[in-house]
Amino acid sequence: MKIALLGYGKMGKVIERIALERGHEIVLRKDEFNTYDGLSTADVAIDFSVPSAAVNNISAAFNANVPVVSGTTGWLEHYDEMIALCNEKKGGFISSSNFSLGVNIFFGLNEYLAKIMNQFDSYKVSMEEIHHIHKLDAPSGTAISLAQGVIQNSNYDEWTLEDAKNDQIHIEAKRIGEVPGTHTVNYDSAIDSIEIKHTAHNREGFALGAVIAAEWLAGKQGIFTMKDVLNLQ
Repeated sequence: MKIALLGYGKMGKVIERIALERGHEIVLRKDEFNTYDGLSTADVAIDFSVPSAAVNNISAAFNANVPVVSGTTGWLEHYDEMIALCNEKKGGFISSSNFSLGVNIFFGLNEYLAKIMNQFDSYKVSMEEIHHIHKLDAPSGTAISLAQGVIQNSNYDEWTLEDAKNDQIHIEAKRIGEVPGTHTVNYDSAIDSIEIKHTAHNREGFALGAVIAAEWLAGKQGIFTMKDVLNLQ
C-alpha cells in the first residue's frame, strides 16, 4: 500500500517506521517546507500534523481522490466542512482523537460506566489529562471524546476547563515533560471515589492504530470511526 504522510514530526516518523515494517511504501512526507507532490499516487493519506495545517492537508487529499486517516486534533470547528467535501468527492475518512487500541477500549468502558453512574446522583464526574509540553491544544482531543462519551450517556450537558456547574464536566489539562498521554475519569462522592485511567507509555500505540486504520480504509468510501475498524460497535 502507498501511504502519504501529511505531517512529518515525531508521530509522522513513528508512523513511517511502523508502515515500512508492515510492508508499505511512503510516497509523500509532507511538512511545512514541501508541496503535495506525490499525494495523488497514494492509496491512503495519514494526517498527523498541527491544527493550522489539518484542513489544508485533508482537503488536498480529498481533492486528489485519496482517503484520509486523521489523528490531528484542535481543528474540529471545520469538521462539518471536511465531511461535506468527503461526501462531495465520494472519499473515505476516519478522524479520531486517538487511534490507540487501548484508548478505544477505554472509550467503550467510559461510556458503559457513564450509563451506570447516571443512576447515582451522589457522584460527580471530572477528568484529568496529562500530555507533553509540546502539545498545542488543551484539553486533548481524547479528553473531549471522553467527555462527549459521558454526555451522551448521562444528564451532563457540556465540559469546561473552569469550575464546573452541576451539568458540566470539569477537565483539568496538564502539560508536563514528555508525557505521551494519561487520561483519568473520576466519579467522586462524599463516601468514596471510582476512577478509570488509561496511561500511554509511548507513541507506538497511536502510530500502529493509525496504520491499521489506513489499511482498513484503503479502497473504501464513507465516513467511519475506530469502532468500525476494530469492530467495537
